[in-house]
Amino acid sequence: MKWLAECSAEALDEALRVVAPQLAGRSIMIAGRAGEKEPLWQSSSAIVGERFVAKFAWSRPAALRLAREIGILTALSRQPRVPFLPEVVACGMDPLLLVTRRIPGRSLFEVVGSIDRDRAGRQLACFLAALHDPAALERAEHAVGKLTGAHLPPATATVLRERLGRWVRPDQRHALTRWCGWAEAVLARPGSAVLVHGDLHGDNQVWDGDELRLVVDFETAGAAEPEYDLRAFPGPGMGPGLELLEAVMRHYRQITGRRLSAERVMAWHLRHALGDALWRAEAGVPLADHRTPAQWVEDMAARFSALSISPGVRPALRRLPII
Repeated sequence: MKWLAECSAEALDEALRVVAPQLAGRSIMIAGRAGEKEPLWQSSSAIVGERFVAKFAWSRPAALRLAREIGILTALSRQPRVPFLPEVVACGMDPLLLVTRRIPGRSLFEVVGSIDRDRAGRQLACFLAALHDPAALERAEHAVGKLTGAHLPPATATVLRERLGRWVRPDQRHALTRWCGWAEAVLARPGSAVLVHGDLHGDNQVWDGDELRLVVDFETAGAAEPEYDLRAFPGPGMGPGLELLEAVMRHYRQITGRRLSAERVMAWHLRHALGDALWRAEAGVPLADHRTPAQWVEDMAARFSALSISPGVRPALRRLPII
């Protein structure tokens, strides 16, 4: 395996001449992330011509992630094919490069306010049902080796309990502490592991109106419980309600016969969303919607209420509504 020496159009074009010579010499527009200092994140993508996307890396840690993505996409593209995958046009390990066909569309974040949530939820459930099938994990591991855990673990409840308090209102701190203890209890016993996308936020989905076209960026695919893949669907960026999350869970059960736990989704969501608020606050980076951690805590309380979840009640002592 050989990665690119640098993040540049020249280096990428040279790699294309080896892996996909029919695309060499075309215009190259590299996306952001070229200034990443952490080697793990020294990867990027570029639009080649107008119809193709090339992913590449310029460090060993990032190259290992991309190589895993190539292996998993190749395995899942075989029949029975997981739906909504990118079409792999070319790929290679020396130099390391992944080229997929570009499909025009918009991020879920951009369309979520205007689409039919039930229709969208059914499509997302179809994708997740196929991805979470035990056979998909078996095929992926046959291609890339044993997959263990999630590659983007969110902040722990302990970290949130100890450090987020300074960024929220005094009257919210007791509830935050209680929620963190509840999340620890909910996730204390791991669920059954399936193949998960690992980073299924709105910008990793391509939509044409209310038609899902693609799910992209499988660099962080791993083995975790199904609810882990739904941790971003309550929000932020998914609108004021939980209709999309509820639709995904409802259709997932109809397709697979397996019921997803709303409590486990929310426990992961708590760690994911409030962990994001914490690192941004500490780094002086604006939150995704330019609001405050205290407002995100308010949103969290509203989501618990909408799902009839009381995070002060020990999970073993209450029954969840069926979704």
